[in-house]
Amino acid sequence: MVTERACEKRQFGHRARLALTPAQAQLMDTQAHAARALWNLLHDWWTMLPRDKRSLAAADAAIRQGRKEIDWLAVLPAQAVLKTYFQAWKNCWEGRAGRPDFKARFRTVMSVDIPQGRDLCITRVHRRWGMANIPKIGRVRFRWTKDLPVGKRADTANRITGARLVKDALGWHIAFRVQTLEPAPEPRHGPEVGIDVGVTVPLALSDGTTYGHTAWLTGKEQTKLGRLERRAAHRKSFRTRGERTSHRLRATYDQIAGLCARAKRRHLDWQHKTTTVIAAKYGVVVVEDLNITNMVKSAKGTVEVPGKNVAQKSGLNRAIIGEAWGRTVELLTYKTARRGGTLHKVPAPGTSQRCSVCGVTTPGSRESQAVFACKNPDCGWVGNADHNGARNILHVYRTGLALVPAAGRAVVRRARRVKPATAR
Repeated sequence: MVTERACEKRQFGHRARLALTPAQAQLMDTQAHAARALWNLLHDWWTMLPRDKRSLAAADAAIRQGRKEIDWLAVLPAQAVLKTYFQAWKNCWEGRAGRPDFKARFRTVMSVDIPQGRDLCITRVHRRWGMANIPKIGRVRFRWTKDLPVGKRADTANRITGARLVKDALGWHIAFRVQTLEPAPEPRHGPEVGIDVGVTVPLALSDGTTYGHTAWLTGKEQTKLGRLERRAAHRKSFRTRGERTSHRLRATYDQIAGLCARAKRRHLDWQHKTTTVIAAKYGVVVVEDLNITNMVKSAKGTVEVPGKNVAQKSGLNRAIIGEAWGRTVELLTYKTARRGGTLHKVPAPGTSQRCSVCGVTTPGSRESQAVFACKNPDCGWVGNADHNGARNILHVYRTGLALVPAAGRAVVRRARRVKPATAR
């Protein structure tokens, strides 16, 4: 008897670092600025037209006419911008994104879209590097850190459908859009675990396990960041309102952005590795349904009713935002589903005040950030506050008060689509 499982289509992205020559980097910058300008022109043209005259054919004809009259439009594949713009409207109509808008020069991520995967012509050079063809740029190298469906491994079901070139403070990267056909995972039943997120202890599990991390920047990097921030504040003091930012000040901003991007990359790497371990070990993961937007609101109040402990609350808000709890839950959601597990959310109120041993909530039990001491005379249990909250989160799930989001239910349904066993 062999179990035959149904296959499901999986779409995901993979981001790799590009190794560009100075000439290629300059061409890519020019192409990105041209793509942003063409997006703005297309957006203005689209919004000014009457609704009955808006169509893909009319936009394509307008772009072809514009390429004949404007010479700088020849540096990029203009049809890629058109497809990206229409996809943005499609995402807006289907409720997956907001309305497309004007792209400002300094507040927009520089990017160029490659809508067709067959234009990339990806080849693997050796273990660490691969080569891809970028329209109007040529062959470029990228860091090979994941096996991609290219060459003999590529077919109709397993292939690269497109890519996007993105520039951040650390340079240019290529984000592949990958489509694969994989067997649906078999449902897993346990073990169950509750997770309490925090600032001092990032992740505390109900079985007593904790996952922490050190500072994302080293001591030298933090010293350098402080020096750059003081330098930027000093140079900004000489800039009048409305005056263009000087090249020195912008160069300082770029150095600050590079250090912040490095810290973010290390944080994301830690999140991916930690969530992978949790998803592989547990079948049911339970987290709190936190409203992070309300948690990080400012406490400054108004002129009539000023807030209290504003500086302390600002520091707490920065720490909460820096931990990126929402991204951790998002990673756990799809990683547990890929392994046949499930992720559930439970109501947050009361999970940190209730005693996980006796089940009684008494005032003053949370003596400090790290210690929970039950004030119930019949109990008196003392333990770690984070582990106590994680056990309470798991208890709320077992009592039947779990709240599964719509996205999580869809993922779980796809993961549980299994055919019955058949004999061969």
